[in-house]
Amino acid sequence: MGSILLAAGAAVAYLIAYHTYGKFLARKIFDLDPARRTPAVEIDDGTDYVPTKKGILFGHHYTSIAGTGPIVGPAIGIIWGWVPAFIWVTVGCIFMGAVHDLGALAVSMRHRGRGIGDIAGDLISARVRVMFLCIIALALTIVLAIFCLVIASLFDMYPGAVFSVWIQIPIAMALGHMIYKSKLPALPLSLVALVVLGGAVYMGAAHWGIKLPNIHIGSLTLVPNVTWSILLLIYVFFASVLPVTWLLQPRDYINGHVLFVIMILLAAGVLFSQPEIVAPAFNLNPKGAPPVLPFLFVTIACGAISGFHCLVSSGTTSKQIRCETDAHSIGYGSMLMEGMLAIFVIVAVAAGIGLVEGGPDNLSGVARWHHHYSSWGAAGSKLSTKVGAFVDGSANMLSFIGVPIALGATIMGVFVACFAGTTLDTATRLQRYVISELGGGIGLKPLRNKYVATSIAVATAGALALYDGKGAGGLLLWPLFGATNQLLAALAFLVITVYLARKGKPIIFTLIPFFIMLAMTAWAITYKLGDFYRDYMGEESKNLHLLIITSVIVVLEIWMIIESAAAIIRSRGKRAEMAD
Repeated sequence: MGSILLAAGAAVAYLIAYHTYGKFLARKIFDLDPARRTPAVEIDDGTDYVPTKKGILFGHHYTSIAGTGPIVGPAIGIIWGWVPAFIWVTVGCIFMGAVHDLGALAVSMRHRGRGIGDIAGDLISARVRVMFLCIIALALTIVLAIFCLVIASLFDMYPGAVFSVWIQIPIAMALGHMIYKSKLPALPLSLVALVVLGGAVYMGAAHWGIKLPNIHIGSLTLVPNVTWSILLLIYVFFASVLPVTWLLQPRDYINGHVLFVIMILLAAGVLFSQPEIVAPAFNLNPKGAPPVLPFLFVTIACGAISGFHCLVSSGTTSKQIRCETDAHSIGYGSMLMEGMLAIFVIVAVAAGIGLVEGGPDNLSGVARWHHHYSSWGAAGSKLSTKVGAFVDGSANMLSFIGVPIALGATIMGVFVACFAGTTLDTATRLQRYVISELGGGIGLKPLRNKYVATSIAVATAGALALYDGKGAGGLLLWPLFGATNQLLAALAFLVITVYLARKGKPIIFTLIPFFIMLAMTAWAITYKLGDFYRDYMGEESKNLHLLIITSVIVVLEIWMIIESAAAIIRSRGKRAEMAD
């Protein structure tokens, strides 16, 4: 019963927040106006700027921000207990994450759909613009490299998911053609596509599992992760340069419906299985884990607040939204939906995982949870343990509504891989925008060419991903990602706060979240900086690259905050002069 109360309580809280706090922010703070022309309507180039129906754009935006983030983060963060994870996901999502996403979208819409880093140059200074864009480019390079590994590993873990993930691409392109070229209704076509995809999932699970062998080319051996990563990077190059209506929008629209089906299945699984919570309420000193403060706020990002979301809001969504007031549901609402997914993940790994005997020792109940979360290394060292806890717990719950556990695991594997794929698509496109904006800022016009910018985005991510020869090179910088991602959220709040200050609007609603995220990320980065320094000064002299990059990020962060504070003071001073 406790698991049902968790899910129901969060759902009610999100629903109330959407209709009260979210509506207040949209109307009174960001002044969303249905009569104002959006960048999508004003520019409408048919490639990046495309006025899009709210339902389609909601699916595109939601699946872009979600990825595996609201799965991996809570699946690791629950090691400190389900109570801290639940509170952070619920409260953080309402008062921080959703405000962050809505604010980034609103500010971008008022600046011709430009990225939040680029806008920082107008609101703060040209120096801050370049620094912000450099931090964004670093974060996106890590995202691309890591998500190649995520999807490649999922393909290796769940061979039955491979066919359905790849077949979704031609299905989505056919859907896009019928919606935009043949002008056929989107919803019934998407539902047909969903049924076809469901058949592909079943056939993949039952008959068409695909598991790649090692490929030998002369003296070179390509392990499956490397082969999949290369294929994925080729795919995202084309996905990034094609018009959004050809692939990204229709694919994400289908995935939006996949999301609703999955969440209905999970809700039904929780209702019928009524899993007992086997995770401890508090476990503040797990073996080998960093301190719960500040690392809970860095580990659980998507589902509570994630800096990557400001890049999606201001990078792609702001170029497609056709009516400003749609930002309430797309910006604020989709973040609440992601929070609800994170809540289901918490239920799956806190309760569902103990429903059925499983694992190497056929454990169940509290014993299985403690086996999986016996230490920080056990819970967070491998992708299989991060995603596997959610997949196993969800499959256990689905078995109570008649879905065989093997099929349930494949369904969840497809779900995770599809969402990771949409994040990979969007991140590549975002990196293309960032490289173009950097090129414009430093006077390198070739970088503004979408093919050149995309080639650089794919090449740098590929170099990092394939650095170790096993497709896991992204792990080289992975220790930086959590703190860097949340630093982006803090800096986005900073830009939004400067924007509101210039408009004479109350800044308290973004300033408080800014200070919280700044404090937590600065604390986490300082902690990691100490670790990297000790590693370098040790006998093995390792992690010099992490020590250098982290030090540079700290300097850039301090510099940006000083210049932003000065901009806020100047804005307040100008308004005082006008009042006199």
